[in-house]
Amino acid sequence: MIDTAADLLSWIAEDEAEWARLAADGSLFEGYHPEMRATHDRNARRLATLVAREGWPGTARVGEAAAEAAWRIVQHAIAQPNFQREMLARLGGEAKAGRIPAWQVAYLEDRIAVQEGRPQTYGTQFDWDEAGEMSPRPIADPEAVDRRRAAVGLGPLDEAIRRQREEARDQPRPANPVAWRRAADAWAVKTGWRKP
Repeated sequence: MIDTAADLLSWIAEDEAEWARLAADGSLFEGYHPEMRATHDRNARRLATLVAREGWPGTARVGEAAAEAAWRIVQHAIAQPNFQREMLARLGGEAKAGRIPAWQVAYLEDRIAVQEGRPQTYGTQFDWDEAGEMSPRPIADPEAVDRRRAAVGLGPLDEAIRRQREEARDQPRPANPVAWRRAADAWAVKTGWRKP
């Protein structure tokens, strides 16, 4: 018997457990760990099957925690460009119908833009900058970002920067942030997000 909510919660729990295990030994912070990728890819396949069979698992059907788990699985599937793009279209429709919060679409839209090498719209995606600080990736029209963020239910960018830096305080920083960024850009090409 299929229990969609329980499945979603179980899948995101696997993701969290893998993250914690790899963070504990420090290997999580050396690029996209192959074991983390395997978990993300497996969860993306599971969710794609579920969505094809049942539609998007929104809050009304599976509850708030499981619906957010589904969104997080999409967010984490960074090695699956086609899946994330397909889910962006689906989530956009869900948000327009009022079945999911608009900020979930904003996060995914930004994640895809950054992977494609484009400036993000809402400033939700962060990475290590050249000074070794956690900072937003480039933002299109940064002067209007707080207005766009407010329109989708997000707080000011300054608060997000403070929170991201606080959360990253104890994470190992890349020894060479420029090389870190180059490696991430090369990975985006190799994974099919960008053309060489």
